[in-house]
Amino acid sequence: MAPIHDHPGEYAAQDPIRLLAVRDTPLSIDEVFRAVGDDAAGGTALFVGTVRNHDGGTDVDALGYSCHPSAEAEMRRVAEKVVADFPVRALAAVHRVGDLAVGDLAVVVAVSCPHRGEAFDACRKLIDDLKHEVPIWKHQTFSDGTQEWVGV
Repeated sequence: MAPIHDHPGEYAAQDPIRLLAVRDTPLSIDEVFRAVGDDAAGGTALFVGTVRNHDGGTDVDALGYSCHPSAEAEMRRVAEKVVADFPVRALAAVHRVGDLAVGDLAVVVAVSCPHRGEAFDACRKLIDDLKHEVPIWKHQTFSDGTQEWVGV
């Protein structure tokens, strides 16, 4: 006999990966948050990565991101792994490329799950794996005139 669920909406069949993108335009926290809205989710975790004015004790004057053409496909692969490993109701991730200023949003990711602990864990896994596995590279110019590529 098949199990009877009091809340069948918890098990609704739909693609939980709602938004994945690499963009050369400013990012929106509201867009990402709206993308992971789900009535069966009791917890939503959101991470926002911003451009800071220093790195490794040196002032940053300029920063730019570039990516390999496979970046969005790699984002999907990472997202699919998170969805497979956690009870994700909805997931979204966007990353910026191009020249950014201090304070600009570089990446916004969010995950909604039935419970808050799962949402926190899934969101952390998502951002950590995106940073380590997706071919997006950061080029920093420091105030002392030196430059550095990160993630290459």
